[in-house]
Amino acid sequence: MNKEEKYELVEALTEQIKEYGNFYITDTADLSVAKINDIRRKCFDNEITMQVAKNSLIKKALLAAEGDYEPIFDSLKGASTILFSKSAKAPAKLIKDLRRQGDKPVLKAAYVYSAAFVGDSQLDALLTLKSKEELVGEIIGLLQSPAKNVLSALQSGGTTIAGLVKTLQEREG
Repeated sequence: MNKEEKYELVEALTEQIKEYGNFYITDTADLSVAKINDIRRKCFDNEITMQVAKNSLIKKALLAAEGDYEPIFDSLKGASTILFSKSAKAPAKLIKDLRRQGDKPVLKAAYVYSAAFVGDSQLDALLTLKSKEELVGEIIGLLQSPAKNVLSALQSGGTTIAGLVKTLQEREG
């Protein structure tokens, strides 16, 4: 790979880091070509982009992306494959599924929702993360719950909101 190709790869990785926001760095060393191709196929099926790159080029791309990626730098040793996804959990699920068939890929690090997760021991934590949509849904449910409780209490007591408003107006007037 010449200097220009390396520069182009760093630019492409930087754009992917900025575009996706979520990425996982894994160790896929010593896997057969057939196994790597199987992983690529599963990545494609799960809308995950897989890129094999030298650690030095990944580090340059992280520096160019201007985020707080420093905790990840120590993980950039040995062979590295980077997985990009719009979904924070999709790569974790894929890694977990692939691990049922063998001991690789191993999670080196992940960057999800602006937080770094370093080490294979973080895989289960990454699987339990909720998406933004799930969190928003829970918050809306929590906010709606008190209003529903008030309405049902009023209705079960035979009082309507209109009657309650009328009673309050009569007290004031």
